Amino acid sequence: MGTIDEQLYPINLRIAGRRVLVVGGGAVAEEKVHTLLPCGAKIDVVAPWISDSLRALPGLIFHERPYRDGEVGLYRLAITATDNPRVNRQVFDEGEAAGVWVNSADDPDNCAFTLPSRVRRDALLVTFSTRGRSPALSTWLRRRFDEEFGPEYDMLVDLLAEERMRLRSLGQKVPSSSWQTALDSGMLELIRAGQVDEARELLAHCLSI
Repeated sequence: MGTIDEQLYPINLRIAGRRVLVVGGGAVAEEKVHTLLPCGAKIDVVAPWISDSLRALPGLIFHERPYRDGEVGLYRLAITATDNPRVNRQVFDEGEAAGVWVNSADDPDNCAFTLPSRVRRDALLVTFSTRGRSPALSTWLRRRFDEEFGPEYDMLVDLLAEERMRLRSLGQKVPSSSWQTALDSGMLELIRAGQVDEARELLAHCLSI
């Protein structure tokens, strides 16, 4: 199985309401579906056999049959999670021809995009990637930092977003260095200690200097 030699371009896709195809009906396919559901995608699952636990997930459309020639062209995005290299290759090739982005689980040669290991905390998304050279390291980094990004980061994002919107409504522009000063000021520690109002005041003070 190959790795990816070229540099990858990081991107976050907006797929809410868009059709996504998942080819495969086992544990790997279920794992991929779990990452798609929170994003609001309209997901079709195609496989000759579909597990009961996958069927139990809400909002999916199931097609218990083999993949059909060319059907990837009906979707905006596709993920293959099968143990059949021929099917994975077919979906990828047809996706390339139709302009559809395709990912094949654990198969970089049949990927137009890769899925990094990630830590998600509501609006905060932190990813780890090694261009497919060491998935184990990506997973290890995700596990290592998973506990670091606790619920206090959700509150930090909220405070920063609220202040950003307030300043924009007033037509005020704040240099990037001031935001960095605020983030280095101890805001996060105040939030961890439950002193949210104090953190808000400190943020406003740093941005007013």
